[in-house]
Amino acid sequence: LKKHQMNDILPILLFILGLGLLVGGGRLFVGGADRIADHYRFSKFLMGATVLSVCTTLPEVLVSAQAAAGGSAGISYGNAIGSVICNAALIAAFTILVRPAKVKPETFSRGTAFFFLAAFFYAVVAWTAGRFERWAGIVLLIIFAAFEAVLWRYMRKHHEGAAGKRAAQARREHSAAGQKRGLPLKPAGMIVLGAAAIAVGADLLVDNGTIIAKALGVPDSVIGLTVVALGTSLPELITAVMSRKAGADELWMGNIVGANVLNLVLVSGLAITISPFAVPAEKTIGGAASSFVVDLPLMILVMAVLCLPALFKAEVKRWQGVVLLCLYAGFVVYQFA
Repeated sequence: LKKHQMNDILPILLFILGLGLLVGGGRLFVGGADRIADHYRFSKFLMGATVLSVCTTLPEVLVSAQAAAGGSAGISYGNAIGSVICNAALIAAFTILVRPAKVKPETFSRGTAFFFLAAFFYAVVAWTAGRFERWAGIVLLIIFAAFEAVLWRYMRKHHEGAAGKRAAQARREHSAAGQKRGLPLKPAGMIVLGAAAIAVGADLLVDNGTIIAKALGVPDSVIGLTVVALGTSLPELITAVMSRKAGADELWMGNIVGANVLNLVLVSGLAITISPFAVPAEKTIGGAASSFVVDLPLMILVMAVLCLPALFKAEVKRWQGVVLLCLYAGFVVYQFA
């Protein structure tokens, strides 16, 4: 009896441990990234969309790759789509509901454009073919490479422009500049340690959350769209909270947009390339697969609500947070109905 009780409580204890690692790792991770962006005068949005988004998307990459290799297509598909919905309609929504955030349309538009390009391709393949073949995964991975190349090139150009302005000051303050060159070593270590703690913490949450959900009889696709998606999106949540506390709005906004691009082009692209699969049809609505009429349209809708007004107003506002949270609440209720 005691052994049975220990087995029942162990997933809960590991779940709590994972949450603690996420919080601690998030503090280090965001602190290091913020210091490096300030030191080199990088765009914080682009820093979030490149370095941070790759690190915070690693849990989704690992979960989806393992699920695809193990033949669990429902979890691979649901994790990618569900993470996009969760990032935009829960994490970003809650954050801007607390306080609106400013964005720079010039940099914000780049990440947004890549998301809708990837989403359009992903949705068209799903709606027309009903399954993802290996060629589609390769195309998504090519889009991932293009996304990183374009953003890094822009960030490097921006950095080189700022470097000219710093040169005069560096010549006047040679010794101070010499000290500054050593500054990124500690922040870089903070990023590495923080990312490691986040990865381990997210893995503990996902694994044990999935065990609990399966024990309750929840289908794979629903687990992927909700439990796994929320669990693997916790790095983005921690990054958003810590960035907001540090006053680095562009950092967390870049992380959300960049992570959502990566959920489609890297997470899905890798899973499809490893093991092509059909679009899950476990849940239906009006005789059609829920994936076609709910999941994919909602994924595009929540990103449109989050991103498009910001391109014209240079700000995400509270009304967007309210709309997005309502959409997410309806989505979760529908998935478990």
